[in-house]
Amino acid sequence: MALNYMAVAAINFVAALLSIPVIAAGIWLSTQPDNACFQILQWPVIALGVAVLAVGLAGFVGAFWRLPWLLLAYLVAMLILVATLACLAVFVFAVTSSTSGRPVPSRAFLEYDLDDYSGWLRGRLDAPGSWDRIKTCLAATPTCSDLNQTYATAQDFFAAAWLSPLQSGCCKPPTRCGYTFVTPTYWISPISATADPDCAAWSNEQNKFCYSCASCKAGLLQNLRREWRRADLIIAVATAALLAVYAMGCYAFRTAKTDELFRRYRQGYT
Repeated sequence: MALNYMAVAAINFVAALLSIPVIAAGIWLSTQPDNACFQILQWPVIALGVAVLAVGLAGFVGAFWRLPWLLLAYLVAMLILVATLACLAVFVFAVTSSTSGRPVPSRAFLEYDLDDYSGWLRGRLDAPGSWDRIKTCLAATPTCSDLNQTYATAQDFFAAAWLSPLQSGCCKPPTRCGYTFVTPTYWISPISATADPDCAAWSNEQNKFCYSCASCKAGLLQNLRREWRRADLIIAVATAALLAVYAMGCYAFRTAKTDELFRRYRQGYT
């Protein structure tokens, strides 16, 4: 019996350890400038990871000290957490399933269209006051200013295949507007900038740039999609591992209870 309970304790400790990649995914998201400005996913992920850690440790304590009531609470709570993580993984996959990224003439980088993204994500950006807060936060990051340190000439900039979606959408006017390159963040306006609302929204001022453009929103969502997909993969793998560990824990707990019943029966019989 003691051996079975030790097996349950070991399995529950593994469940607690599986919370680490989930927490790490949430912390990684929170360190990304775009996610720091658009705080939706990182805190639920961190909270769920901490909850898995706490429940896993509670299960370990319950098994180590042979507290059946605590083990039962662990089994119920862990089942709820695994189901919640699975739902979160599916939800993140669904809202990031669409993608954008369209080539433009004589440019190595891509440009992005807001209509290509999930209505749920676009709705979060368009919530009252949301974008004003987000663009102020983005303007305070070095996302755009870093371009001036990297690309000195128009040729270098136009050949920049690794320009991030956020930089492509927020730090320059859309190519279709016909602006003339001076620096990556300073452009000369054409005679007519009426081809698109984004063309008139561009400003050479550091705190404005194209942060009011639909292309900036699209670039942000593409950046988020890339980062959320990476975090979602970690969440999905951790959820599958937790489900396997949970199944082993249920089996080990049932075996331990069965052995305890047989022990009591033999003691009563003798």
